[in-house]
Order: sequence, then structure tokens, then C-alpha cells
Amino acid sequence: MADTHPDPALLGIYLNDHLAGATAGAELAKRLATAERGQPGEAVLSRLAEEIADDRAALLTCMSALEVPVRRYKTAAAWAGEKVGRLKPNGRLVSRSPLSVVEELELMRLGVEGKAAGWRTLRVRADIDPRLDTGRLDDLLDRARRQIDELEELRVHATTAAFGG
Repeated sequence: MADTHPDPALLGIYLNDHLAGATAGAELAKRLATAERGQPGEAVLSRLAEEIADDRAALLTCMSALEVPVRRYKTAAAWAGEKVGRLKPNGRLVSRSPLSVVEELELMRLGVEGKAAGWRTLRVRADIDPRLDTGRLDDLLDRARRQIDELEELRVHATTAAFGG
């Protein structure tokens, strides 16, 4: 049976977990956009990297409005985790592999799917909490849906380049 008195601390934990994911996602997006300079998806990836950084800032705005303190240890761990993730084997020793692009686009898409879920959660909360801007959350949700579609298109192109087809 559901608790009729939810623990208010849970929202803070939830939002800080999303902030950690947004931190790693923004770093990954920036790195991928830089790595793909001169490639067909360069313009889209550069715009996505900027938008993902903006989305992280929007989450911080929501957290501030809800008076949820930022847990810096979570964001620091996510930042470091993204850096360590760069060390994974990709089939090449000194250069980027087409496999890296596929996997990074898949990670970005998963991150944006998670971000969209977070915006949906906040959108439900906004119906009962006037501190949240429903219009802004609707815009963020629309943008996340577009980002998912764009990342999927880039992913399909990258899989064809990496694996043939």
C-alpha cells in the first residue's frame, strides 16, 4: 500500500541523482561534439551539447525553486565517472573507433530518455506546486523528445558507418 505521506527528502535525492546524470551527460555531449568535428553530424551534435548544458542549468533552476540543496559529491562522482568511461576499450589503441561513436550516441540517448522522465515527474509536481513553471517544463519535454529523435538518427547513421548495412 502506498504511503499517504511521502518523505520530502526523496524528491531531493531524486533530483540530485538527475543532476549527477545531467553532469555526466553534458560532459559526454561536449566531448562527442568535439570529437566529431568535420563529420556529417557536427552541427547537430554541437547544438545538442549546448542544449544539454542548458537543460542541466534548467534542472538547477528547478532545484533552487524547490529549495533542494545540490549534493556536490554526486555531481563530482558523475563528472569523474564520465572521464573514467573514456578509458574503455574500443577496438583501437590510439585513435577513436567508429564503435566509440555508436556507444556514445546510445549513452546520450539513454541519458535524454532519463532526462525526459525527470521532466515528466517535475511536470506532475508542477500541477500542485506553483514554484515550478509548467510552461517551461512542457518546453523542456518537447525539446527532450526532439533530442531523442535526433540522437536516434545520428545513431543509425553511426551504426551503418561502423558495422555496414
